[in-house]
Parts: sequence; structure tokens; C-alpha cells
Amino acid sequence: MNKIAKMYIPERKIDFVLNGQRASSGYQAFKLEENLRFSTDGLESYSFSRWTPLVFDAMAVAAAIEFSDRIIRRPSHGWRRNIYLRIPVHDPSRWNSIEIVGALHEAIGFLTGDKWQIVFKDRASEVHAPRQSPLDFEFKASAILAYSEGMDSLAVAGIVADKVGQGLIRVRVGSDLPKSQRKRQAFAAVPYQIHIPCKDKEASARNRGFKFAMISAIAAYLSDAEEIVIPESGQGAIGPALVPVGHAYPDFRNHPLFTRRMESFVSALFGRPFKYTFPRLWYTKGETLREYVAITGGTDWMDTKSCWRSSQWSSVGGRWRQCGVCAACMLRRLSIHAAGLDDQPENYICEDLSAPALSEAVAPSFTKLSRAYEQYAIAGVLHLDHLADMNCIMARPLVQRHARLFSTALGLTADEASAKLAALLERHALEWRRYLDSLGAHSFVKKWVRTRS
Repeated sequence: MNKIAKMYIPERKIDFVLNGQRASSGYQAFKLEENLRFSTDGLESYSFSRWTPLVFDAMAVAAAIEFSDRIIRRPSHGWRRNIYLRIPVHDPSRWNSIEIVGALHEAIGFLTGDKWQIVFKDRASEVHAPRQSPLDFEFKASAILAYSEGMDSLAVAGIVADKVGQGLIRVRVGSDLPKSQRKRQAFAAVPYQIHIPCKDKEASARNRGFKFAMISAIAAYLSDAEEIVIPESGQGAIGPALVPVGHAYPDFRNHPLFTRRMESFVSALFGRPFKYTFPRLWYTKGETLREYVAITGGTDWMDTKSCWRSSQWSSVGGRWRQCGVCAACMLRRLSIHAAGLDDQPENYICEDLSAPALSEAVAPSFTKLSRAYEQYAIAGVLHLDHLADMNCIMARPLVQRHARLFSTALGLTADEASAKLAALLERHALEWRRYLDSLGAHSFVKKWVRTRS
């Protein structure tokens, strides 16, 4: 009789040590000073009268979780990893309280699909506050928004600011602002950098949801804001969890089920309530972009970035381009079309989606066209196509079940959430069908999608 092999689950025990300390028995030591580097300029943009060592520790915890997530490869078959961490903080009794550490484990475990066991230990040496004098606002901050170089963050920031005015504060979570623009600006740069002593071993990057949610909560705490705006439209927030890829654990990085857990954690940690809100959850990305352009009349959305690929991979003639075919790029191109705007093909490696073959669609001087690139393109197209399939009758029970799961997180009844999600998926399917039609009958994209009557 064949024995069923036990599924391999990677396990790693990491002790973040300071000043020549030794790791606890059974743990691997990682020097915090070498692997986690705080930026003086970045920290000073977080300098407020409310600054406490707790703020620094919250950043260090987010950084330690990011570091651990990136250096531990997931198994070839399966998803989960067992991760044990020892992290130094100024007040370990606070962090180790059942309310706080329990909420932390619930949030990060739900987000990444891993088993985390985090113990906090005494830091021993205190970290001093940034030297810059506190930044004083002349207005009351009403909301915090995590601001990247993405199209959604630009558009939602414009829409929300049109309603609340200067009360909206943007927190930089993408590329840092140039130093010349940071002076006296709050939250102008992510205040730390992670040094990985080897090539990243894990690319799923689920920790990014925790990192951005934590950085935003810190900014809300420092500026006395209660509301934290998630600048994600419905397809980007719900779609990745509703239509997971292959054997991957559902992606909850911008999902209400994750932010509800983060609310419990950061509210317990900082001792006052916070609320993550989704002002564009029930809108498509195209609808959000169209409304932003109607308000501002601007074309700055053209300069935003959506692609997941790095500049090392995605360059044509020495100039970085968005790949044009990953799920994020495909959603971007679909949304620009749905908003009735003109796109710029030269911004993408894959310039012409109406071409009969992928090899004819990419820029002629692109030299990295491969089978892997094609598979990446197929996955990007199929994500949007499968999300459109969620509008069909056969998928209705799954959609209703998913809506029921997160309805209470949004203060809705199950029926209300189901109706809103169904309407969103119907509009996405319509936008997708119209976009496919715009590509013409011979587009290679149409060869990969399900034929619809």
C-alpha cells in the first residue's frame, strides 16, 4: 500500500537581535540594525507632538513581518508556512497582551495564509524621537489615504479631497518623494527600508497589505484622524479574493475582511478607534477614473503606474514601460477604455492588444519575450475574464456567500452586500465585453477568453 506523503510546510524561527545580542535557542539571528534601516528624512516627516516609542515599534514590527515574509519561500505544493518571530520593542508587556498580540496574529495570519507566532522582547536601549520639530497642521485632519503612484490612489484622493478639502492627508506608500519635496511635508516617504541579505525568495508579497495598513494607521494616530481611506475600486479590492489564482491563497490585501481585522489590532494597539473605509468599493475602476477626470479635468492619470513588474525587467530602449498584460495592467487598460479616455500604447511593452499574436503585439525592440511572459499575459487576461464570469447565474451562490462573509464589516445586511456585489460584477462584465469588442475580431486576447454569446 502506498503511503500518502505528508505535505511539507516550511518553518522558520527568526530572532531579531540588537547590539551583538545572541539569538534565543532554536532561532536564527538577524541583526536588526543591518537588515532594517530607518530613514532620517522619512522619520522626520512623521514627527508630531504625539510621537512615542510605540510609533517606532509599530514601524519595526511592520518591517520585521515584511522581512520574514520575503525571505521564506512558500512550498511548491501548498501555500502555508510556519513563521516564529521574536521582535524587540520598548514595552513588551503591552505588545504581548492577549488583546494586542491576538489581534495581530488574527490579522497577519488571515492576510498571508500562514501560521505566525510572534513574541515581543525588551528592546533594552531606547530609540529617540526624530530631531525635527513637530509638524503642526492649521487644520483638523479628517481622513488618511495611502497614496502610491497608482491610478486608483490618484483618482480616489481627488474625489475624496473634493468633498473634505484639506482635511484629507496623503501618506506616501509608493516611491518616495524627491528630497527637495519632502521638507515640512507630513508622511512624505516610507520611513524605513528592508535590506534582504539574499535575493527575495518569496514574491507573493502579501505582507504589503499589512505594511500599508500599519503605516496608514500610524499616520492617523499622529494626526488625530479616525478614518483611513482605502483607495481601491471594487475590482481591485474584491476581485483577487473572489477569483484566486491556481492553488494560491485568496488575496485579501485590500479586502474588508482584512481591514476589519486590522481595525481591531490598531485600535487595541493605539488605544482609540480607527475605521478603514472604502469610498469606491461599489464602483469599477473605470467609473472612478471617469469621475476623477470630470472633477479635475486633468490628464495626470496618464503618469500613474499600475504594473507589477520592476524596471530591471520592463524596459524598452532604456526606458521603463508597464508590461501591459499583467492583471493590473489589463485592468488599467480596460478602465481607461470604460472611462471614455484615450490610452497611450507606447507606455506599454505590449503595445497593440488588437494584434493577432502576442509576438506581434509587443514593441519591436523588446528582447525578453518568452514562454514565461506569455503565461504571465494569459494569467492577466484570464483574471479579468474569470471575474466577468462571476456575473453568470451559476456563480451566483458563490458571490452571495462571499458577500455574506464581509457584509458585517461594512455595516450592511447580507442581502444588501449581495445586491451591491452582483451589480458591480454586472458592470465589470459589461465593461470587459465592450473592451474585448473594441480590440477587434482577430485580437490574440480573444483567443484566450471564454466565448460569450
